[in-house]
Amino acid sequence: MAARGAVRPGFGATLLALPLFLLLVGVFAVSMLVPAVYGGVVRELATARAFLYSGVLGVVIFALIGLAHAGRDPRHGALGPLVSLFSAFVILPALLAIPFYEAVRTTTFLNAYVEMVSAITTTGATMFDDPGRLNGPLHLWRAQVAWMGGLMMWIAASAILAPLNLGGFEVTARAEPGRSARRETGMTAPEVRVRIAKVSAVLIPIYVALTLLLWILLAVGGDSALVAICHAMSIMATSGISPVGGLTGTGAGMAGEAVMLLFMLFALSRLTFSTDTVTAEAGGLKRDPEFRIGLALMIVVPLVLFVRHFLGAFDVSAESELEDAARALWGSAFTVLSFLTTTGFASAFWGDAQAWSGLETPGLLLMGLALVGGGVATTAGGVKLLRVFALYLNGLREMERLVHPSSVSGAGPMGRRLQKDGAFIAWIFFMLFALSLALISILLSAAGTDFDTALVIAIAGLSTTGPLLDHASSDPIALIELGGAAKAIFVAAMILGRLETLAIIALFTPDLWRA
Repeated sequence: MAARGAVRPGFGATLLALPLFLLLVGVFAVSMLVPAVYGGVVRELATARAFLYSGVLGVVIFALIGLAHAGRDPRHGALGPLVSLFSAFVILPALLAIPFYEAVRTTTFLNAYVEMVSAITTTGATMFDDPGRLNGPLHLWRAQVAWMGGLMMWIAASAILAPLNLGGFEVTARAEPGRSARRETGMTAPEVRVRIAKVSAVLIPIYVALTLLLWILLAVGGDSALVAICHAMSIMATSGISPVGGLTGTGAGMAGEAVMLLFMLFALSRLTFSTDTVTAEAGGLKRDPEFRIGLALMIVVPLVLFVRHFLGAFDVSAESELEDAARALWGSAFTVLSFLTTTGFASAFWGDAQAWSGLETPGLLLMGLALVGGGVATTAGGVKLLRVFALYLNGLREMERLVHPSSVSGAGPMGRRLQKDGAFIAWIFFMLFALSLALISILLSAAGTDFDTALVIAIAGLSTTGPLLDHASSDPIALIELGGAAKAIFVAAMILGRLETLAIIALFTPDLWRA
């Protein structure tokens, strides 16, 4: 019996006491009401009913399981929250695929599951090459799941991955990956829930406000409400999901792309919206290595492509009008930044850039940009710019030591940290990434896929850049034509690319479970 005068916990405290994965189930179940309402408004009643019934059923199941867990404190080790995050990418998509499968009715549940994994990992690859096969509520659901998956990674980066020195934080950390640099920084269930609540209170308003602002700007620019909101959510989540098959079917034009480009800059560095990383101590955004490398690539690569295109246009005696040249340069700049941030939107003028020169830009360049990826603790995938900077800085240091073996580095606190252990850990991650790429390519080839296609699919999954399937090869790759084994391998690649190899390895470390 409770002591007399004891204060019962409030509703918020009760929610925080629930397991993290169960909370995610409840949040996504409630979010199903959004496409249900939209389906009712646009008179897609069958789709609306599928989402309404699934959402209500999900909320009921969440409430029942929540009552069963009331008063219980989950006993997991330091990596318990990481297991919940892993489960969110493996198990949760099966629940999200139920209304999608019931609404489409002309596909298999496996295809619906792959579609939802692609969305929640912000990969953006689709099983439906023809956008007209899906109605408005289904397109909204795909973009919404990806948007919520990006928000989930935003929050998890600060609340779960950063304390464990994973997800890119290990490069500048002072502890081994999977362990906290300070012993007083606990990873018990109550502490993690409190940390998640604090981080969510800060990041969710920023994420929502930026999405709404981009939605309004795109709508004012000429896009329909559905296209504008889907593209706005896709830009913030770097998912590249579009209800019209890309930017060529939009009405915002170059002005809309310019607005998108500005918002894609948030995926270059976490310092664009937060100061909770170690790099913030080294001079802010102006001296942030991720942001500077990202801007350099956005400027240098399009210029190189522009010169290449210009020489091609000169050789074939094409017209070199100023307007054509400007469109070609803009198409290259936007597409480079889009694939660097693993968004994957190709500019509507990307084709003009190739037609203007008479040459075809190789997809290998786009795959390389996607592999580099965006900033640490953002919604972008890939190897991450900070790890690339660590390897670059270590390479410079080793070249200096060839000339001056007894020299002492003076690169500052962050530079010395990167040169000591950060570069070593970044190299380990890069090798694990390369091994994962090789293994997935081999498995896809064994499943009946030709090598070139297998390589593109593996890179698209590990870098979470689904639009590579349309732009990296001469002919678009149709995922729906793959066998069941190949689809399962692609699902594993997307989950591995989103959660990253070091985090997966940490899940199988017995010593960390006893921490």
